[in-house]
Amino acid sequence: MFEKDLLKGKRILITGGGSGLGAAMGRRFAELGAELVICGRRAELLEQTASAIRSEFGAGITTVRCDVRDGGAVEAMMDHVFRDAPLDVLVNNAAATFIAQTEHLSFRAADAILAPTLHGAMYCTLAAGKRWIERNHAGVVLSILSTSTITGRAFTVPSAMAKSAVLAMTKSLAVEWGPKGIRTVAIAPGAFPTPGATGQLRPGERQESWAHRNPLGRHGEHGELANLASYLVSDQAGFINGEMVVQDGGSHLRSSGAEDLLQWTESQWEKHRATRAKN
Repeated sequence: MFEKDLLKGKRILITGGGSGLGAAMGRRFAELGAELVICGRRAELLEQTASAIRSEFGAGITTVRCDVRDGGAVEAMMDHVFRDAPLDVLVNNAAATFIAQTEHLSFRAADAILAPTLHGAMYCTLAAGKRWIERNHAGVVLSILSTSTITGRAFTVPSAMAKSAVLAMTKSLAVEWGPKGIRTVAIAPGAFPTPGATGQLRPGERQESWAHRNPLGRHGEHGELANLASYLVSDQAGFINGEMVVQDGGSHLRSSGAEDLLQWTESQWEKHRATRAKN
């Protein structure tokens, strides 16, 4: 399946592509022959990632600074990206989350999660989709979700809501856009530690404890997710549409992953809120 040129001729846009899982997917896509466009809010980080991928794989890669929370900025980015040639794949990877007692969430804090995770994914999907339809061009949308779409997840309610809404979009557009040659698919990763997500969701916790709670006794490797993503956006997966693939070692069958936070004392929550306020 993972032949050298599996993604040759594919032009792939990854939101939040400068770091973490976005960068890991980008590296694998480039290795398999894709041309990349990575976007994010930090231009310097995007260029560092692009430079590393170019030097390793000699791949064509473009960076675009874009805040996906802004619909106008997304439209401008898509105009720029489609100017030379159409995209073939959109990867909705950009997202935000943090743990909080839900009753303490302000409107602003909730919107900080909903804006990139839900609105950003929707803006990018609509902007790519309408251009594919106008050009009669086939496309694939891959959205990176979470197992909270199955179990819910205490203390990350806005994220669980946003990811569940994007899953609904994935299933709905599979039917609406499938006849137009556009597939929509998703991945629900389990514990794939990244500096950003680990710090926000498991403050002060070691990665070994993630492994201890997993039925397979380990966390996921970035390359494993990148391989699954490569398959789903490739022509090899051409008959998979509207589905979310769970990749978590069976962890969600055991728990939602948030139950230990029920044991936190109010003083622990106060300390966590104070730490977040400083960041």
